[in-house]
Amino acid sequence: MQFFTDRHSSIILPNDTLTGTARLTTDSLLAMMCGVNADRPLLGQVAVVTGASRGIGRAIAVDFAKAGADIVVSARTTEAAPAALPGTIDETARLVEAEGRRALPVACDVSKEDQVAALAEKTLAEFSRCDVLVNNAGISSPAPFHEMPLKRWDLVMNVNLRGPVMCMQAFLPSMMERKSGAIINVSSMLAEAVYPGMVSYSVSKIALEKLTEYTGLELKEYGIAVNALRIELMIASEGWLYRNPGADLSQWERPEAASEASLWMATQPRDWTGNVVTIGDVREKLGGR
Repeated sequence: MQFFTDRHSSIILPNDTLTGTARLTTDSLLAMMCGVNADRPLLGQVAVVTGASRGIGRAIAVDFAKAGADIVVSARTTEAAPAALPGTIDETARLVEAEGRRALPVACDVSKEDQVAALAEKTLAEFSRCDVLVNNAGISSPAPFHEMPLKRWDLVMNVNLRGPVMCMQAFLPSMMERKSGAIINVSSMLAEAVYPGMVSYSVSKIALEKLTEYTGLELKEYGIAVNALRIELMIASEGWLYRNPGADLSQWERPEAASEASLWMATQPRDWTGNVVTIGDVREKLGGR
C-alpha cells in the first residue's frame, strides 16, 4: 500500500477484524438515535468542519446537514483556487444547501494563525455561534525519520496538531460563554500502530488524542465535550482514488463510515467527553455490526 500527501483526509490503514462491517445509513442512524419521527438531532446547531472539500470532511458536512445543522465548510481548495485533487468547499457547500441547510464556505489553511482567526470571525459574524467543531484537516508526508527534512516534519505537525489547537482556541471563548459545545478531533489507528515511513503522522495523531483527553477533562465544567474519532477502517476518499486509479476497493469503506460515527459523537450528552473511539466502537454501541 502506498501513501500520498492529502491535505484533507486522514490516512487509514486496514483492520481485518472490522473490514466489511455492515454500514449504517445516515437515515437509519438518525432513526436509531432519536426515533423515526423525531426532530433532526442537530437542528438549529452550527457545525464547523475543516478539511471539508472532499473525502471524510465532505461526508461529515453533508451528514451533519441531513441531521439539521448549518455548516461552515472549510478547506484550502476553492473553485477560484482549485487543486489537482477533485473537490472544493464550494461544491460541498452546494451539497449542504441541497439538504435544506445554510452553508458558509470559508477558505482556510489551518496551519496559518490569521486564517484560523478569520474562520472563527466569519463563523460568529454569520451564525453567532459554533455548536460543533470537527478538526478533520490532515496531511501526511511519508518518509523514514532519518530522511525527513525538518520543514516536512514541521508541516505535518502544524496541520495535524497545531491546526486543531488553533481552531479550538479560536472557537472555545464563544463555547465557554454559552457553556455548551462539542469538539471532534479526527485521528487514526496510526496513533498506536507502527507503519514504515509514517512516523511524523503517527506522532501528530497520538499527540492529538492526548490533547483530546486533557481538554475533555479541563472543559467538562463548561459543558464542552472533546472527543476523538480514531479511524481504523480502510476508507477510499476522492483523493486516494485520484492517486490510485484502478485499485481494488472491494474491501474498502466509503467516507460516510466516518461521518456516521462523527454524527453519533456529536449527539452524545456533553458530559461524555475525553474519549477516543473507533468506528467499530460506535457501531457496537448502535448494534450495527
